[in-house]
This record gives sequence, structure tokens and C-alpha cells, in this order.
Amino acid sequence: MIRQIIPPHYCLKCKGCCRFKEADSAWVPCLLHEEVQLLLGKAIPPAAISKGKRLLAVPGEDRQGFVCPFLSTPDNTCKIYSFRPFECQLYPFLLNARGKKIILTVDLNCPWVQENLKSKECKEYTDYLAAFLNSPSQLKMLKDNPHLLVAYEEVAELVELHLSE
Repeated sequence: MIRQIIPPHYCLKCKGCCRFKEADSAWVPCLLHEEVQLLLGKAIPPAAISKGKRLLAVPGEDRQGFVCPFLSTPDNTCKIYSFRPFECQLYPFLLNARGKKIILTVDLNCPWVQENLKSKECKEYTDYLAAFLNSPSQLKMLKDNPHLLVAYEEVAELVELHLSE
């Protein structure tokens, strides 16, 4: 599990993440190979996972967009929080493909990021994530799961990861 930095009250009141403009949005979380098996083992319907190892977003209640199939919209909570996917644990931090570089970025639309991006706390957490993601086990995981590397927009670049080392 990735250590979390954002206090729960930010996430519970935000209603920003886990929601998507399109069903096939780049922002819909990708799954590690082992997460697919874990979710299926937890009796998650296979229809919630795409062939491309992404969660399949479902129409939102307002029919104006899409939501994660595990988002409980009435209380803005995650039905699989205790075993949520790697990308969900990482968010609002993201692995961003920029050509041949992999950059740890952060979603500029997150209210916590907007308030804390320049803080010492955010810098220390970024250093923690960079060290974690540059560890041999995580670098292997990223090399084994290249579908996690997406070109996100509206992000701030924080630090380059060293996948080739």
C-alpha cells in the first residue's frame, strides 16, 4: 500500500475524482495484472474490467458523464477502498508518459493539490513517492505493466522516474 497524504475530508467532499467525461477517458484507472486477478477473486463482475485492464466506467446518475463502477455516489465513497487499485492509491499523483520519459505528475484539478502543491508537506511526499516508485520492485512492476503509463493533461510535472536504470 502507498502511504496516503490527503486527509479523507478532502476526498469525501470533492466529487471530482472517480468521475469522467467519457467512458474511455485516459483518467479511468488501469489495473496491474495481479489486480485483475484480485478483483475477480473478490467476486467483482468481469464486466467491470476491460480487455485493456481498465476499470469500465458506467454512466453517472445525472447521465452527464461516467463514474467508476465502484464509486458509491450518494456518500462519495469507494466500495473497494481496502483493496483499491495501485493507480487509485497513487491519485492525485499520476505516472505520465512524455515521449520516452516517465514523469511523476499531479492532477492540478484536485483541491488538495491546489492548496498544497508548493508546501513542504507535498515536497516531502513527492520525495517519498519518487523513492518508492524508483525502487527495484516498483520499477519492475512498471516495466511489466506499461499500460499504466498514460499521457495525462492538466498536470504538474514533479520528478522523472528512472525506468531504464
